[in-house]
Amino acid sequence: MRLAANAVRGRTPSFARRASSALAAAVLGVTVTVTALPLPAFARGPESLADLADKVTDAVVNISASTTVEASNRGGRTMPQLPQGTPFEDLFEEFFKRRGQGAPKGDDESPRGPTRKSNSLGSGFIIDASGIVVTNNHVIGDANDIQVILSDGTKLKAEIIGKDSKIDLALLRVKPTAERPLKAVPFGDSDKMRPGDWVMAIGNPFGLGGSVSAGIVSARGRNIESGPYDNYIQTDAAINKGNSGGPLFNMDGEVIGINTAILSPSGGSVGIGFAVPSATAGQVVDQLRQFGEVRRGWIGVRIQNVDEATAEALGLKGGAKGALVAGVDEKGPAKTAGLEVGDVIVKFNGVPVKSSSELPRIVAATPVGKSVDVQVVRKGEEQTKSVVLGRLEDGEKAQVANLKQPEAESVNRQVLGLNLSGLNDEVRRRYGIKESVKTGVVVTKVDPNSTAADKRIQPGEVIVEVGQEAISNPADVTKRVEALKKEGRKSVLLLVASTNGDVRFVAIGLE
Repeated sequence: MRLAANAVRGRTPSFARRASSALAAAVLGVTVTVTALPLPAFARGPESLADLADKVTDAVVNISASTTVEASNRGGRTMPQLPQGTPFEDLFEEFFKRRGQGAPKGDDESPRGPTRKSNSLGSGFIIDASGIVVTNNHVIGDANDIQVILSDGTKLKAEIIGKDSKIDLALLRVKPTAERPLKAVPFGDSDKMRPGDWVMAIGNPFGLGGSVSAGIVSARGRNIESGPYDNYIQTDAAINKGNSGGPLFNMDGEVIGINTAILSPSGGSVGIGFAVPSATAGQVVDQLRQFGEVRRGWIGVRIQNVDEATAEALGLKGGAKGALVAGVDEKGPAKTAGLEVGDVIVKFNGVPVKSSSELPRIVAATPVGKSVDVQVVRKGEEQTKSVVLGRLEDGEKAQVANLKQPEAESVNRQVLGLNLSGLNDEVRRRYGIKESVKTGVVVTKVDPNSTAADKRIQPGEVIVEVGQEAISNPADVTKRVEALKKEGRKSVLLLVASTNGDVRFVAIGLE
């Protein structure tokens, strides 16, 4: 009541002023008309989404996936392992048979033990009336029994056409019946969506089925670190467990996203949900329909981001941009094309590369076998290389190029807050440095108050290059740093190898 009373009291003076003004106007013979200004149309939002929901609901389906797994032995529900000949052996076996569990058998007998079913529920949508259904890969997992449930409750058995764990999509096929033809919805253009645009989600949250929620596009291009190709649409339309795989519609009834993940400490919607954009999903779906798998382009490089300090150290015009090549696969297309460690890829196949996170998506979306121009910046100069894309296979990892240099000296020196030693057999054994690290100088100590410590350089790591020049002993580091200072550089770029041989670039301030 105190808040309400204060609010009323707060309006009283202004009300009195308005009454006084009105009286004065009447005395002067002036007619005063007060007109309420209308709210801007964009502030009100759509009046109703009912017509849109009616238009697309029949194309949205529930997904029920069952997986048969071997029952756990925990909890004492399976027969204990007893030595053969134990008097209790027959007793326990008979007990478990009566309970319908079956006793475990030896290596030469089957079945081994009881089984149980694991069920999951999710959402999906029909993109082709012939029976093609899109959902999330994590909804079906390794299920051996999948049912697609239509809006009227009709259940159709589904088979998997293909699935992709990297984008978390799966494509299913069902056989429609003459009595129940299927309705499909089209993909829209997610690239046209802007933060603030209205969207609608339909799905199967918590197994309730056919639930409609609405909101706006909160952001685009979100990276939630769920995979190498993160590029999510963020929305505040309510998305909960069970919405996975369901469509996110624009106001024209087109699918502009596939609801995939939520960010929530409670597991329920807190207004932060993520959807795979249709621009990404459409390419994956097309390949799954054509090949039953996704065939991604691959050039064979390991990359890292370019921050402002790294850009300055590289003499990169235009500030921080592009993807810095930190490793080149010896058998990859990039090696054949002449790309090198230290190159900054700024454009790929005519598409500008703004950050390292963009390059994997651009490369993956490029057809295998296609020859493309790759624009790189090498030691401040732009060059163009022609690369013929290979195919990314699961498990392929970029390998670090072998850098063969003269044998290291054992001189110890301190520079950049680092104690450095030559790379000799004794130091190699002490820190467990692999033979793949051919040359460089070893960090033996790091000043905890230095920039090097802030950049997480550790004892045992090997500095391979300083300012994009190979070094073989600690004296080379000092000389190179002094030369860069004379050039007016504010930072120096180090190529640092771990004890396992993985390399990364680190920019250290010279001031």
